[in-house]
Amino acid sequence: MAQPDHSPSAERNKQPILEVLQSLLPPSGRALEIASGTGQHVVWFARHLPQWIWQPTEVHRGALYNIEVRASEADLGNIEIAQQLDVCHEPWFDTDSELTGPYDLLLCINMLHIAPWSACGALMRGAAQHLAEDGVLVTYGPYFEAGITPTTSNIEFDASLRTHDPSFGIRELDDVTAEAARAGLQLKSRHEMPANNLLLVWGLKDPVRRTPG
Repeated sequence: MAQPDHSPSAERNKQPILEVLQSLLPPSGRALEIASGTGQHVVWFARHLPQWIWQPTEVHRGALYNIEVRASEADLGNIEIAQQLDVCHEPWFDTDSELTGPYDLLLCINMLHIAPWSACGALMRGAAQHLAEDGVLVTYGPYFEAGITPTTSNIEFDASLRTHDPSFGIRELDDVTAEAARAGLQLKSRHEMPANNLLLVWGLKDPVRRTPG
């Protein structure tokens, strides 16, 4: 069996992200991870948050192999079979799918800057539809913020992303917040993370008016 892909950045940031999640989340719940990548995050979180049920997803079918191999090697009973999901294909799930939720956590790590801008609005709309009333969407990655001088490394990273694909790039936090607001979400907390990243926590502005999935 071929070894799954390995992400050095995921290896570095999985523990700092876990520590914030442990401070935010209740003891148990259901989590939907968007853009699970190599599967390093979901396995780490499932191991250290064992009362949570984790549903990994990926847009790239080939990446599902990485997730399944890692989950199988970890031998954890709280990781569901990885599913293919493109946030820009709405609705995300068939109405009779077990994947519709509601979820207590939607987790999206390092996706917004390596996806077209349309993925941001789609992520927010999907989160608003599939979150439990007191659930949270957690996004992690680099952002540009009004009034804060960006680091040289983030400026260079942004330029390299746009050279690779003009639709990619580090997003302005104000723009992301506006997309969230249009979907009925608001920013609840902001956490500074290593390597000039932010972990952002979003929640429903008006849970009682949310239409269930």
